[in-house]
Amino acid sequence: MTGDLRKGRNPAGRGPSLTGVILAGGKSSRMGANKALLTIDGQNLVQRLVARLERLCDHIVLVANDPDPYRELGLPIVGDVFPGNGPLAGIHAGLSASTTAHCLVVACDMPHASVDLGEYMARQTAGYDVVVPAHRGGLEPLHALYSRSCLPHIEARLTAAGRRDLRIISFYPDVAVRQVVEAEIEPFGHPTVIFYNINTREDYERLRAGVGGAQWKGAGL
Repeated sequence: MTGDLRKGRNPAGRGPSLTGVILAGGKSSRMGANKALLTIDGQNLVQRLVARLERLCDHIVLVANDPDPYRELGLPIVGDVFPGNGPLAGIHAGLSASTTAHCLVVACDMPHASVDLGEYMARQTAGYDVVVPAHRGGLEPLHALYSRSCLPHIEARLTAAGRRDLRIISFYPDVAVRQVVEAEIEPFGHPTVIFYNINTREDYERLRAGVGGAQWKGAGL
């Protein structure tokens, strides 16, 4: 790991102590450029998430297998222990580096990740290993809370012999999962906005056109 653990503010001590984990290890193959460094309103996406997560989390770490583009951010950077295995390996790396029992994991390409929703989810951790939003009939595992108790179950998936299931949710049946449903999410903003992610150049241009526009109003950001 490079750098010291970046301390957040968390002035009110809301919920359990949290480590914010930003996943920036994707290949960005559909974008054709490192999407973590795309800019919105003068900040790149990683800087934008750091500014948000510092309001809630006690520490922040960045998961990236190539640390060079991020050194100037002053963040601790960790690489995958099991490289080449997608975001599940990134979550494993973030949990392994955490000094707190719980982590708020957010993908770098989710520019409207909600700190208020994150705080609400942090208050739901009692008795659960994962707290994950549910939206449009699916889960949002890259805007979710994970306990370090998930580590052995994730490692079992990453080290399994033969054909492996490396979906993030593959280990969910092995742990206690709390789904946060849409009725719980909506007070913090429109779910379509909160979970908007950038995969393509078109997604990025749509975001840039929408920032400050009517479609983003009331998003609780």
